[in-house]
Amino acid sequence: MKCCCGIRGNSAWISGVAVVLASSVAVIAQPAKDTPTKADKPVAVQPATPSTKADTAVNTLTDAERKAGWVLLFDGKSLEHFKGFKSDAVPATWEVVDGTMHAKGGGGDIETKDEYKDFEFSCEWKISEGGNSGIIYRCVDEGGATYETGPEFQILDNKNAKFKDANPLNKAGAMYDFYPASKDMAKPAGEWNTAKVIVKGTKVEHWWNGEKVVDGDMGTEAFKKQVAASKFNVWKGFGIQPKGHIAFQDHGDQVWFRNVKIRVIK
Repeated sequence: MKCCCGIRGNSAWISGVAVVLASSVAVIAQPAKDTPTKADKPVAVQPATPSTKADTAVNTLTDAERKAGWVLLFDGKSLEHFKGFKSDAVPATWEVVDGTMHAKGGGGDIETKDEYKDFEFSCEWKISEGGNSGIIYRCVDEGGATYETGPEFQILDNKNAKFKDANPLNKAGAMYDFYPASKDMAKPAGEWNTAKVIVKGTKVEHWWNGEKVVDGDMGTEAFKKQVAASKFNVWKGFGIQPKGHIAFQDHGDQVWFRNVKIRVIK
């Protein structure tokens, strides 16, 4: 057998293949190929697709909202449009933090300084785990609490509510004690929900996370009978006020609000 090899320094050629001799180990180097590997091929870079999701500005109004008559009640910096129940001062347990109206709990409700008759009100809210609060509308500074004169958009952490078997009339989105929310739109505790209340005459709508969940009429005989059969019967001013404040309830739990705005319906 003939050996087709040659040695030059510390390398040898065997059948056209270079062999490197180092530390008594022969390393065979394959000859280079003319065809480029995948790594050698240029990779086409796709252009970045711009995001189509617009950033929603917090505590501001759009030009369209201004033209439609919306008024901002909270700018993320101060509570100048609010007061306490039967007081010009805002309870100390309410604060502005990270662009939100935050209730630490235990200090009492706050309400708009102005009163409203027919309106469309909108805000975002989030509640602490197991928490309870509410948006009370057309309430006046009489009696012992805002809820004695004004109906309530119930705010609740449905999943972790302290009363696990809560009546649907007392769950989030409901007109508390009178109309249940037609659908549970609750997001987990600590996540933002949207609420909208439309009041015109005796008719009321609750909207929750973009869907209408309550469509009621406080002027019907059926509603009046419900009031008469409820705990609200002892408060003679309940649900009959032609106009009033919009209040945020302090039920002792932490709750946050932002994007608070209103449009008067003429």
